[in-house]
Amino acid sequence: MDQQDLKQLPIHELLASRWSPRAFDERPVDISLLRILFEAARWAPSSNNEQPWRFIVATKNQEADWTRLFDCLMEGNRRWAFRAPVLMLSIARMHFEESGRPNRHAFHDTGLATQNLVLQAAVHGLMARQMAGFDVEKTRTDLQIPSGYEPVAIIAIGYPGDPDVLPERLRERELKPRNRRPIEEWTFSGQWGVPY
Repeated sequence: MDQQDLKQLPIHELLASRWSPRAFDERPVDISLLRILFEAARWAPSSNNEQPWRFIVATKNQEADWTRLFDCLMEGNRRWAFRAPVLMLSIARMHFEESGRPNRHAFHDTGLATQNLVLQAAVHGLMARQMAGFDVEKTRTDLQIPSGYEPVAIIAIGYPGDPDVLPERLRERELKPRNRRPIEEWTFSGQWGVPY
């Protein structure tokens, strides 16, 4: 199979069209629609069915809560995220509930729940962008996150907006074609380094 064939492998349109924009329309997202996204997250698989994910959610009509989350973002993300009508923080519980032992799969499982949420958002015409660029300690303090829980990512959610609202450098990145590493770069056969 050559490179061109690898680019043509059929995947579901929902997966192929999902992406992480920076240009958001400021139109509010209905709370009933947000609840559908949380229901999708709820059904994600997790180690020992621990469901270690937690989400702190704020919409722009809860101005103080939304601003508290926004203020945790690094400056580069603030330049575009101020238009997103919904911000949320994903959080992972780092220990198994029953035994108290460390759960080394907590971030993985929280990521699965987030991906369910992101894909369900795409089904409804919403877009989501996950951000690592935030002040973890500030979120811990300002959002009163208890010990044993780890902030993972801040997620902007909303309807797609016009890329022309972005500063030039971000607009160029927004309009650039999406790309992914070829499968043989990261999938190995039987042992590390042997392309599948």
